[in-house]
Amino acid sequence: MSLEVTLEHAQGDFLLECAFSICGGITALFGDSGAGKTTTLDLIAGLRRAKAGQVLLDGRLLFDAKRRVDVAPHRRGIGYVFQEARLFPHFSVRSNLLYGARRRQTAPGVVQFDEVVALLGLEALLPRQPATLSGGEARRVAIGRALLSAPQLLLLDEPTAALDEPRRGELLHYIEGLRNRIGIPVLHVSHRIDEVRRLADRVIVMHDGKVVTEGTAEQTVMRPEALQRQGPLAFPG
Repeated sequence: MSLEVTLEHAQGDFLLECAFSICGGITALFGDSGAGKTTTLDLIAGLRRAKAGQVLLDGRLLFDAKRRVDVAPHRRGIGYVFQEARLFPHFSVRSNLLYGARRRQTAPGVVQFDEVVALLGLEALLPRQPATLSGGEARRVAIGRALLSAPQLLLLDEPTAALDEPRRGELLHYIEGLRNRIGIPVLHVSHRIDEVRRLADRVIVMHDGKVVTEGTAEQTVMRPEALQRQGPLAFPG
């Protein structure tokens, strides 16, 4: 499963011009605040329309400005977990998860309800309402709901944002556990070096709307020059 992205997007004085491809595993989209990371996810998911470029997912054209191809977000085969969990407040955890599964088709290799529940440690949470969940618990449910829609690509927009250290570590543990099982590419936005080093198979570093380097964590964010480019938000904490 692969994702190929070439995008140009203007928003006020900000110009995003990025091109990259990913294939399996967890890829971190790393950079300081305002680098264009979340905008890039929104463009891939079809929540915003780029001025120019293409998005291909496993060879399927999702967006092409020249050909006027713009597949609707719900038809792109992409699971998107936002910084806020965005669970349905009037649904139980079980019902939130089942909502993700209601439109998918059964296929070999697709993770099933019981497996997602076990992978994310959700068994005890199933009868509860979203208002009773901690921030980390709600994010785990949101990831489970996205996975149960059987996506070909999973987008995680800073899923550990605003969590305290124990809850952040717990969520990272569960995300690590997904790496080998789900078999689809994961694009994970982060500005924390420790998180990127722990999770990412590959890192794409963005700055001021541009991709400035790609490689492993050791080749990118662990190099002193990468830290200098990204500024204080690149440091853990």
